[in-house]
Amino acid sequence: MLRRLNLIALFIFFMASYCSGQEIDPGPGYQMMMINNPALAGSCGDGELRLSYLNFYPGNNYNLHSVYFSYDSYFSQIHGGAGIYLTDDYLGGIINDFRGGLSYSYFLQAGKDLFINGGLSASIYHRGYDFNNAILPDQIDPLGGVSLPSSETLTLPGRTVFDIGAGFLFTSGKFSGGFSINHLAEPDLSAAGSSSDRLKRKLLVHLSEDLTVSKAQNLKIEPLAYFGIQGGYINGGAGAALEIKSLAINGVIMGNNGKNLNIQTGFSFRAGRITGFYNYRFNVASGNKLLPISLLHQTGLAFSLNNVEKRNTIKTINFPKL
Repeated sequence: MLRRLNLIALFIFFMASYCSGQEIDPGPGYQMMMINNPALAGSCGDGELRLSYLNFYPGNNYNLHSVYFSYDSYFSQIHGGAGIYLTDDYLGGIINDFRGGLSYSYFLQAGKDLFINGGLSASIYHRGYDFNNAILPDQIDPLGGVSLPSSETLTLPGRTVFDIGAGFLFTSGKFSGGFSINHLAEPDLSAAGSSSDRLKRKLLVHLSEDLTVSKAQNLKIEPLAYFGIQGGYINGGAGAALEIKSLAINGVIMGNNGKNLNIQTGFSFRAGRITGFYNYRFNVASGNKLLPISLLHQTGLAFSLNNVEKRNTIKTINFPKL
């Protein structure tokens, strides 16, 4: 009984956090960044297929998962990069958010060592509901059980909407930075017509640098920072990845206006054309006592499928390995 009450309490908390940000935030990892900034499509040059899996609040059986798939590459025929992405957020067996989109990025050499990418994305966002496994308040027996069925009936129709986003990427030498605005259409996922239910425009700014510490040992350090705003939700973070040959480790400190301070650590390794990565995020301080210490596990693979001809119009970027 106590475990069920804890599950309900956490789900209520998770939904409050989810609504403040309005969508799953993958965080600072560049393996999933194209969904936030379409200007990153093709910026690594070669065709990259990426797969990611996220498990939220692991070890508590809260059934909160997210999967991500993308492919992007540089194409000389269109003078830029293009990519496709799919995401599926499975939240407690009740809410399922599916999103699929296309991104295009035009590459422009604006100076001797200044490159600018301008990107656009178009996506379809579907939200579905399944209340078959939901436990409602009148089902809870004070003596320690769950009575079935409930006298209440919950039914919400699914909703599919169209969305667009735009972004820019600037690269000069080893430094790169970008900003993007998503949900320009501010789609209404609830179909209620209320302005509070619309996906608020999401602003993201991100910066990174590729610094060589020792050429002889192939040792690099890649600092990064990001800042985002969506409606009343504000978050940001900074950290670095340390890369030596085919192995990299990273650490990022993150915070938001909910008085939450989190730390993410992880590693990645490359074997030929395959890169594997793992990240773990945990809470250091929280404005809400319901927030568990363990926030998420993220694991995934990236495959370099094809090499492209790199001309002067393309500036490939070595992003932080996380």
